[in-house]
Amino acid sequence: MMTPKERAEKSAASMWANDEASKWFGMEIIDVNEGRATLALTIKAHHCNGHGICHGGVSFALADSAFAFACNSRNVSTVGQHTMMSYMAPGRLDDRLTARANEVTLAGRSGIYDVRITNQDDTLIAEFRGVSRAVGGRHFDE
Repeated sequence: MMTPKERAEKSAASMWANDEASKWFGMEIIDVNEGRATLALTIKAHHCNGHGICHGGVSFALADSAFAFACNSRNVSTVGQHTMMSYMAPGRLDDRLTARANEVTLAGRSGIYDVRITNQDDTLIAEFRGVSRAVGGRHFDE
Protein backbone atom coordinates (compact mmCIF):
# COMPACT_ATOMS: atom_id res chain seq x y z
CA MET A 1 0.00 0.00 0.00
CA MET A 2 1.22 3.47 -0.93
CA THR A 3 1.83 6.17 1.69
CA PRO A 4 0.20 9.59 1.17
CA LYS A 5 3.64 11.07 0.32
CA GLU A 6 4.35 8.31 -2.22
CA ARG A 7 0.91 8.92 -3.81
CA ALA A 8 1.58 12.66 -3.97
CA GLU A 9 5.01 12.09 -5.53
CA LYS A 10 3.65 9.66 -8.12
CA SER A 11 0.78 12.03 -8.98
CA ALA A 12 3.27 14.90 -9.33
CA ALA A 13 5.56 12.85 -11.58
CA SER A 14 2.63 11.95 -13.80
CA MET A 15 1.48 15.57 -14.07
CA TRP A 16 5.03 16.94 -14.51
CA ALA A 17 5.63 14.64 -17.48
CA ASN A 18 3.05 16.63 -19.47
CA ASP A 19 3.38 20.05 -17.81
CA GLU A 20 5.18 21.93 -20.55
CA ALA A 21 4.07 25.32 -19.18
CA SER A 22 5.70 24.95 -15.75
CA LYS A 23 8.88 23.63 -17.38
CA TRP A 24 8.87 26.50 -19.89
CA PHE A 25 8.72 29.04 -17.05
CA GLY A 26 11.74 27.32 -15.44
CA MET A 27 9.94 25.98 -12.37
CA GLU A 28 11.22 23.13 -10.23
CA ILE A 29 9.30 20.86 -7.89
CA ILE A 30 11.02 20.98 -4.51
CA ASP A 31 8.63 18.80 -2.49
CA VAL A 32 5.12 17.36 -2.58
CA ASN A 33 3.01 15.64 0.02
CA GLU A 34 -0.69 15.12 0.62
CA GLY A 35 -2.34 18.54 0.32
CA ARG A 36 0.99 20.34 -0.01
CA ALA A 37 3.51 21.29 -2.67
CA THR A 38 6.60 23.49 -2.88
CA LEU A 39 7.87 24.80 -6.22
CA ALA A 40 10.66 27.27 -6.97
CA LEU A 41 11.77 29.54 -9.79
CA THR A 42 14.81 31.77 -10.29
CA ILE A 43 13.86 35.09 -11.92
CA LYS A 44 15.69 35.61 -15.20
CA ALA A 45 15.61 38.59 -17.59
CA HIS A 46 12.81 37.05 -19.66
CA HIS A 47 10.60 36.95 -16.51
CA CYS A 48 10.88 40.74 -15.99
CA ASN A 49 8.41 43.40 -17.10
CA GLY A 50 8.94 47.03 -18.22
CA HIS A 51 9.61 48.07 -14.61
CA GLY A 52 12.55 45.65 -14.44
CA ILE A 53 10.79 43.46 -11.87
CA CYS A 54 9.20 40.03 -12.08
CA HIS A 55 6.04 40.11 -14.19
CA GLY A 56 2.98 39.43 -12.04
CA GLY A 57 1.90 36.70 -14.41
CA VAL A 58 5.13 34.80 -13.76
CA SER A 59 4.70 34.82 -9.99
CA PHE A 60 1.02 33.97 -10.46
CA ALA A 61 1.98 31.01 -12.66
CA LEU A 62 4.38 29.79 -9.96
CA ALA A 63 1.66 29.97 -7.32
CA ASP A 64 -0.88 28.37 -9.64
CA SER A 65 1.44 25.44 -10.37
CA ALA A 66 2.13 24.88 -6.66
CA PHE A 67 -1.64 24.95 -6.10
CA ALA A 68 -2.12 22.39 -8.89
CA PHE A 69 0.40 19.93 -7.46
CA ALA A 70 -1.06 20.30 -3.96
CA CYS A 71 -4.68 19.77 -4.98
CA ASN A 72 -3.83 16.81 -7.24
CA SER A 73 -1.76 15.06 -4.55
CA ARG A 74 -4.37 12.40 -3.80
CA ASN A 75 -4.37 11.02 -7.37
CA VAL A 76 -7.72 12.62 -8.21
CA SER A 77 -7.79 14.88 -11.28
CA THR A 78 -8.49 18.35 -9.91
CA VAL A 79 -8.55 21.81 -11.51
CA GLY A 80 -8.72 25.38 -10.30
CA GLN A 81 -12.20 26.85 -10.05
CA HIS A 82 -11.37 30.29 -8.62
CA THR A 83 -8.12 32.01 -7.64
CA MET A 84 -6.90 35.34 -6.35
CA MET A 85 -3.45 36.80 -5.79
CA SER A 86 -2.20 39.65 -3.63
CA TYR A 87 1.19 41.10 -4.51
CA MET A 88 3.17 42.35 -1.51
CA ALA A 89 6.69 43.06 -2.84
CA PRO A 90 8.45 42.84 -6.20
CA GLY A 91 10.53 39.90 -7.26
CA ARG A 92 13.83 41.03 -8.77
CA LEU A 93 16.25 39.65 -11.33
CA ASP A 94 18.09 36.59 -9.95
CA ASP A 95 15.76 36.28 -6.93
CA ARG A 96 14.87 32.70 -6.05
CA LEU A 97 11.09 32.54 -5.54
CA THR A 98 9.60 29.67 -3.56
CA ALA A 99 5.87 28.94 -3.60
CA ARG A 100 4.55 26.83 -0.73
CA ALA A 101 0.99 25.56 -1.21
CA ASN A 102 -0.99 24.22 1.74
CA GLU A 103 -4.45 22.76 1.86
CA VAL A 104 -6.79 24.75 4.12
CA THR A 105 -9.83 22.49 3.74
CA LEU A 106 -11.15 19.71 1.53
CA ALA A 107 -14.87 18.94 1.46
CA GLY A 108 -16.33 16.64 -1.16
CA ARG A 109 -15.08 17.73 -4.59
CA SER A 110 -13.95 21.23 -3.48
CA GLY A 111 -10.85 22.39 -1.66
CA ILE A 112 -9.23 25.65 -0.58
CA TYR A 113 -5.46 26.13 -0.81
CA ASP A 114 -3.22 28.98 0.27
CA VAL A 115 0.09 29.60 -1.48
CA ARG A 116 2.77 31.84 -0.01
CA ILE A 117 5.56 33.06 -2.31
CA THR A 118 8.80 34.23 -0.70
CA ASN A 119 12.24 35.09 -1.99
CA GLN A 120 15.63 33.79 -0.85
CA ASP A 121 15.59 36.23 2.10
CA ASP A 122 12.14 34.97 3.20
CA THR A 123 10.56 38.27 2.12
CA LEU A 124 6.89 37.83 1.32
CA ILE A 125 6.37 38.46 -2.40
CA ALA A 126 2.76 37.37 -2.84
CA GLU A 127 -0.11 35.39 -1.37
CA PHE A 128 -2.49 33.32 -3.48
CA ARG A 129 -5.71 31.53 -2.61
CA GLY A 130 -7.13 28.87 -4.88
CA VAL A 131 -10.41 26.98 -4.82
CA SER A 132 -10.18 23.58 -6.47
CA ARG A 133 -12.74 21.25 -8.00
CA ALA A 134 -12.20 17.52 -8.52
CA VAL A 135 -13.29 16.59 -12.04
CA GLY A 136 -12.90 12.82 -11.90
CA GLY A 137 -10.23 10.55 -13.24
CA ARG A 138 -6.83 9.58 -11.92
CA HIS A 139 -3.22 10.37 -12.80
CA PHE A 140 -2.19 6.73 -12.50
CA ASP A 141 -3.82 3.38 -11.75
CA GLU A 142 -3.65 2.13 -8.19
